Amino acid sequence: MKRVTVFCGSRVGTAEEYKEGAIALGRELVKRGITLVYGGGSVGLMGVIANTVLKEGGEVIGIIPRFLEEREISHISLTELHIVESMHERKAKMADLADGFIAMPGGPGTLEELVEIFTWGQLGLHEKPLGLLNIHDFYDPLIQFFDHMTTEQFLKEKHRQMVLVESDPARLLEQFSTYEAPEVKTYLEEDQI
Repeated sequence: MKRVTVFCGSRVGTAEEYKEGAIALGRELVKRGITLVYGGGSVGLMGVIANTVLKEGGEVIGIIPRFLEEREISHISLTELHIVESMHERKAKMADLADGFIAMPGGPGTLEELVEIFTWGQLGLHEKPLGLLNIHDFYDPLIQFFDHMTTEQFLKEKHRQMVLVESDPARLLEQFSTYEAPEVKTYLEEDQI
């Protein structure tokens, strides 16, 4: 695995554990020689993880839409910074560059990126691992909701298992190394059972 896209907040959140988790993930990426791909911002957990990877001697690729770059929140010290025209282009570029995806705590934007990548994997548009770095139990309600979707048969168990969950970055990346994508979601009648 050469590059991991990390989705995370443009704020640091209330708990110190969120910042500590971003630092731990950044260090683990560098330790494994993995390049960080992320949204290109200098603020919040985005800034924390980018700064950590750079400080530890790793590489960071940022992708930021022009309208955010013009507001001067882009990180100015990255290995590479790609300025794109839209949020859609940003997500597509982040997906193209990634060998895997990690969602750290964040707001609606992080959630939207996570769910879109989850959906793309379910539909067979990629076969890359996707993980929740469940720092300070942040994602517990979402995990429960995914489980509820499965119980209510809106999400098949094999697709629910696509979302790897771990609170420790090293263990999450270990799961990435053995990840095998499930069969692609279909709408055949026998698949509806």
